[in-house]
Amino acid sequence: MRPADRVAAVALIVLAAWFVAIGRRFPYWRPETGPGSGFLPVWLGIALAVLATLLFVNAGSATSGADRWLPDRAALRRFALILGACVAFVAAMDAVGMIVGTALFLVFVLRAVERYRWTTVLGVAAAAAVANYVVF
Repeated sequence: MRPADRVAAVALIVLAAWFVAIGRRFPYWRPETGPGSGFLPVWLGIALAVLATLLFVNAGSATSGADRWLPDRAALRRFALILGACVAFVAAMDAVGMIVGTALFLVFVLRAVERYRWTTVLGVAAAAAVANYVVF
């Protein structure tokens, strides 16, 4: 059992419930325009709750002892790269827009950080761009 994972999972479930509660205060769907301002917070909260529940359940089956608490150097490097990409994504949003910005963000993360093949990277980036266009 990993107590840190259980504590984090409970905190994330509380955060997820807060997201859903805040999202429910705003219109969820508008017939004339589609998703309202409450649509994204509600679904992000639901997704976060599901993932946090999986973390909680998995923490009960994990063994403790040899597990390291702090990440190693490679994990810290990946974290820094993704955090930098997030900051760049937000900073470039006004200049390039959400659709192109999301595609560029995914290209960087999937290729530079995760080392996926170009066909996979471009397919996921294109699918995300299309999904952004359709939903928003």
